[in-house]
Amino acid sequence: MSERPYVIDQMISAKAIAARIEALSREIEAEFAGTNKLVVVGLLRGSFVFIADLVRELDLPIEVDFLEASSYGDAMESSREVRILKDLRGAIEGRDVLVVEDIIDTGHTMHHISALMASRAPARLRTIALLDKPTRREVEVKADWTGFEIPDEFVVGYGIDYAQRNRNLPFIGKVRFT
Repeated sequence: MSERPYVIDQMISAKAIAARIEALSREIEAEFAGTNKLVVVGLLRGSFVFIADLVRELDLPIEVDFLEASSYGDAMESSREVRILKDLRGAIEGRDVLVVEDIIDTGHTMHHISALMASRAPARLRTIALLDKPTRREVEVKADWTGFEIPDEFVVGYGIDYAQRNRNLPFIGKVRFT
């Protein structure tokens, strides 16, 4: 794949992300107060930075697991076909579960994963997305918590990539092709 030259313009600073995660963690703690253990399910790979920062802020008993789904590959557009590449290691039946997504775009991935997790009979199932692009929605889905609503821009950073690059940026940036 030949990559077009691009620059990245900062959209959301690392400081703004940290402040938002702190606020979201207080809401999640209130929702799951009294849980004996919250299973935090990160959707790989884009959510790995978000989930790491989120779980460090949560003052709850936590277990972390990961699920890898793909609908993009190296493309900039969703294929709308969600494939499970790595499933959970543990069972979630009867347990409190929080699914952590990096970005909700068309909604296909979150819709598919939410249905899959619900079919496994958790006690409570909630979802959180760092970013939401509601103008791109093709299926009706809404996270229980959202970090930031953004316009229809292609973004990278803070775990989100373009062709496996730019995940290490500490901020969310908009890709602008030159």
